[in-house]
Amino acid sequence: MKENARDKIIATGVDMVAISGFNATGIESILKAAGVPKGSFYHHFGSKENFGIEVINLFAERYAQKLRSFFDDHNVEPLERIRNYLEHSIEHLTQENFSKGCLIGNLGQELADQNERFRDRLAEVFNDWLALFADCLQQAQQAGSLNPRLDTQKLASFLLSGWEGAILRAKVMRSPEPLKQFVGILFTTVLTAG
Repeated sequence: MKENARDKIIATGVDMVAISGFNATGIESILKAAGVPKGSFYHHFGSKENFGIEVINLFAERYAQKLRSFFDDHNVEPLERIRNYLEHSIEHLTQENFSKGCLIGNLGQELADQNERFRDRLAEVFNDWLALFADCLQQAQQAGSLNPRLDTQKLASFLLSGWEGAILRAKVMRSPEPLKQFVGILFTTVLTAG
């Protein structure tokens, strides 16, 4: 299926914003990289803010699919699904030389205090991810591999916040070490049956 101009601009925007940030990514450079005429941008989006929301939407959709590919694998124990996702992410971030990090986390740091519309949409994305983590953690409790007294919503929030922080530190250090430390402590101390 041939990608239309609008979809091409958004997909190119996801890649460029992930590296350079939203404010530093110019419309002209996106259009040039996408191979799309200048008039297409405002025809399809009306403003850079609308475009930014579409970039968030596409990334969020892709990332939710990625999370589900791990968390919906019922051939694997629930906590191992989370570990597999985290280990896969460490490999991916290492291959990218920590140049991108998490687009939603990056945009949260860049835009949350500048634009309420962006802040609201980013919060929705994090809440969607939290629900996926919490569901997998509930399955771990049902399987007897996670302490049943733990609040899975709060635990999911702790996990996601810690992971996002570890990604930020890995970017700064250009090293997987913060990510590995986080996963190690998570599975030896926090995500336990007792």
